[in-house]
Amino acid sequence: MRFGGLTAVDKLNFNVQKGTIHGLIGPNGAGKTTTFNMISGFYRPTEGEIVLRDESIAGLQMHEVAHRGVVRTFQHSTLFAEMSVLENVLVGTHMEFRPSIWSALSGRDAQQRRGAEAKAQEALDFFGLLGFQHNLAGDLPHGHQRALGMAVALACRPDIMLLDEPFTGMNPEETKHMMKLMGRLRDSGVTVLLVEHDMFAIMGLCDTITCMSFGKFLAEGGPKEIRNHPDVIQAYLGGARHVA
Repeated sequence: MRFGGLTAVDKLNFNVQKGTIHGLIGPNGAGKTTTFNMISGFYRPTEGEIVLRDESIAGLQMHEVAHRGVVRTFQHSTLFAEMSVLENVLVGTHMEFRPSIWSALSGRDAQQRRGAEAKAQEALDFFGLLGFQHNLAGDLPHGHQRALGMAVALACRPDIMLLDEPFTGMNPEETKHMMKLMGRLRDSGVTVLLVEHDMFAIMGLCDTITCMSFGKFLAEGGPKEIRNHPDVIQAYLGGARHVA
């Protein structure tokens, strides 16, 4: 991925296995979020391929990628603060339930609406938020807001969930709770690819970790292997200067 004369991601190559939690790490400016933006369809790659189940999805629009089962959350909460928790998650059901003013006025979509609400409540229950469904999303504590963002994504019924720094701003207890939820997410059959700076979460959660540096592939392996990898240690703690 190039922006003018800057190559933000350069010949990066890695595979995410179905049914795993895969971490993408690297110092600030390594190109992690740019990689997410390409996978999710926010950016069209300058070169290269992004392959999902033997199909190239490089350059597809975000909604086309989402319809193929790849759903993404963002680094900062993107909730509708003045809407209820349930209404936020109902937004995530839009790919299966597309309301129209005519069907609403005639009542023809009543059954679909009930089905969408049931799916939204199921997603809330999964993340322990069902008791907050009538609260305003903006009134939730930070950790609950992060969980709500994931519930919105889960309501889309994804095969793969891309999570961009899901632990940002969480205290240790919130982090541990979110780690348990992600483990449940993987066990339910959802593949997870996450970008994260919280090494406690990454090392305690991921099956495989890919490390980037300056837009390039640096190392890959399990948590123990990455924790002790000399190139990873050099990238994070060495003399190289990384710019956010």
